[in-house]
Amino acid sequence: MYAMVLEKAGQPLVYKSLPLPVPSPRQVLVKVIACGVCRTDLHIIDGELASPKLPLIPGHEIVGTVVQTGSEVTKCKVGDSVGIPWLGYTCGKCQYCLKGQENLCTQAGFTGYTIDGGYAEYTVADHRFCFPLSQQYANAQSAPLLCAGLIGYRSYAMIKEQAEKIGIYGFGAAAHILIQLATSQGKRIYAFTRAGDVAAQQFAGRLGAQWVGDSNQLAPEPLDAAIIFAPAGELVPKALQDVDKGGIVVCGGIHMSDIPSFPYKWLWQERVIRSVANLTRKDGEAFFEQIAKTTIQTETHLYPLSQANKALDDLRHGSFQGAAVLIME
Repeated sequence: MYAMVLEKAGQPLVYKSLPLPVPSPRQVLVKVIACGVCRTDLHIIDGELASPKLPLIPGHEIVGTVVQTGSEVTKCKVGDSVGIPWLGYTCGKCQYCLKGQENLCTQAGFTGYTIDGGYAEYTVADHRFCFPLSQQYANAQSAPLLCAGLIGYRSYAMIKEQAEKIGIYGFGAAAHILIQLATSQGKRIYAFTRAGDVAAQQFAGRLGAQWVGDSNQLAPEPLDAAIIFAPAGELVPKALQDVDKGGIVVCGGIHMSDIPSFPYKWLWQERVIRSVANLTRKDGEAFFEQIAKTTIQTETHLYPLSQANKALDDLRHGSFQGAAVLIME
């Protein structure tokens, strides 16, 4: 099979031929249809997330078809369409797993980080962490749902249900999925982008944002909550100034630059800052149940597998709206 391989952080991926992976008793062999290109992949490849498995096949927004099953597999069968997310393994025994917080498992494995991922024609995955996909989602356009959608949903779930005015900071893959779900539930979205990014602001407007503007602008009215997807720590104090008393600021990324100091008065009056780490299988089940009730259209830009470096570079420089997806050649 052909795959794009990270051999050393900070260097381009290498397109090479590798042996077909062999599934263990609890794994399935999946023929990859498509794999989304996530900003987390950039953080891994650029060396901002430490200690990846090396050499590594990145990618954790995988849509594919099961072509072989291990001897202990019960959840999948040959021919099933599946989605493979970031969370690839948990021990089921640590204090976090036992409390229903498997996203914090001390021995967790992560697809495309500590486990080979989907920048390849085939991959293997633990059947317990694969999501069954209907034919509606067994396509390249659905790949971003497997991380941008899931992490966006987990971030959204951290907000109180009665919150109506929600700020989103950084309008990329996760935001463009989440806004469709949130507006279908009657929420009012205020979209903040990099200063002068008119294209992203117009994109947010087309998707139903109540207000769009630069991230350095104050919100036009106090917000009930804010979700930060951009990896920019300076947005945390800014978002605290935008939210009303009792408001929450959710940091939805796995990596963020340092948060600068800020006056305590911006946090006072029971405002809250919290991070989101990974996902749980329950998040995935709830997310796919929610989007079955509405119509989610992803904005995808397709690249052949061999052009993964170009897709990553385009993402790095904000050359498109929505999400990049690799398709197998």
